[in-house]
Amino acid sequence: MSGRIASWLAWLLAGLSLVLCAASVALYVATRSVQPPSTWGTGGDSAVLVFMLPFLAFPIVGALIASRRPGNPIGWICLAAGIFWMLAIGTGFYGLYGLVMKPGSIPFPAAIGSLTEWLWAPALGLLGIYLILLFPDGRLTSRRWRSLAWLSGAVIFSVCAGSALTPGRLPDLGGVRNPFGLEDHPWVEDATNAILVLLPLCILASAVSLILRFRRSRGEVREQIKWIAFAASVVGVGFSFFMIGSLLGEDAAGGVRSLWQKLVEDAVTLSFAGVPIAVGFAVLRYRLYDIEVLINRTLVYGALTVTLVLVYLGSVVSLQYVFRALTGQESQIAIVASTLAIAALFNPLRRRLQSFIDRRFYRRKYNAARTLEAFSSKLRDEVDLAQLTDGLMTVVGETLQPAHVSLWMRPTAHEEDEAKDV
Repeated sequence: MSGRIASWLAWLLAGLSLVLCAASVALYVATRSVQPPSTWGTGGDSAVLVFMLPFLAFPIVGALIASRRPGNPIGWICLAAGIFWMLAIGTGFYGLYGLVMKPGSIPFPAAIGSLTEWLWAPALGLLGIYLILLFPDGRLTSRRWRSLAWLSGAVIFSVCAGSALTPGRLPDLGGVRNPFGLEDHPWVEDATNAILVLLPLCILASAVSLILRFRRSRGEVREQIKWIAFAASVVGVGFSFFMIGSLLGEDAAGGVRSLWQKLVEDAVTLSFAGVPIAVGFAVLRYRLYDIEVLINRTLVYGALTVTLVLVYLGSVVSLQYVFRALTGQESQIAIVASTLAIAALFNPLRRRLQSFIDRRFYRRKYNAARTLEAFSSKLRDEVDLAQLTDGLMTVVGETLQPAHVSLWMRPTAHEEDEAKDV
């Protein structure tokens, strides 16, 4: 395929994703009154955008990669995954409109609506398995991973087929029975659930292949892997906060989630947009080595945010307890005092965290900074030119670590005159 045809095809597929996204939003608006209540995030009218916008980044980034690197399958994987995801959402809204909102107004509502039951599987498989397995150059780490690629394809196909043929009612489509379900074969659902267990195992195995690729790589490839690892870590940390919040904050009686738990769920969903963005930076090699700065700042400000939140909450609770003990009622002074304390702690705490993270995770940078600081102090007091020259060459060698260090000094005017007299 020529570069021009590949570019046209890539942007055509990206445009198709945008059209499917717009159609899904329109169908959601049309069926809003009969939508089942959302069990994830804050719900409401923003739910459809929260679920679609992050995954809309995949086809856009995929088009950028496929149009510039048509031989790399990473771009085409992102494009295909984006289309599958948009179809999975849009077909469900289509079926709901034709079966519940306005029955008989559109053709084949049950058949098209039932596609949402299995279209999620290829989207998840492409992103969770093949994107990681082939990242960043589109080739497997070694031939031994071919078996995983074939097994993953078989698992995805089996899950799709099993989900499409499982008999029973479709609760999200008004309870209509699956038009493709094998009513005389209820074992299909059990077999599909058994095969479904293999899907997360394949995802885990692909992550292991990426770790092995990272350990064997050097230079640019290692920096590329850091990008996707960083984005995946952000998603993983978000899920961890969600799980911890669910365990600690869930109402024991009714399982009612608080507003902040719902916001965390939305934030986790939106964080998926970071994965295609990181893939685009890595594959297109745009500002590739800025990942070190990004990771450093994320560690510093992430730790700073968590620490300040804990200090703020602890301060408010403690002061309110004191005020209740003294006056019998709560006071706004506790909130004001806690806010002022956070403002006063921000910069000192940030500097301490930056120093700790540099010392713990960026030891070479930390040592270089300490060496330069010591040399700057010595430079203010040193008057011996020979010792100063030796010290400068030592500092350059320790901080920059060049293969060879040499120093040329321009002679003064007095030395040039003496050389002429000689």
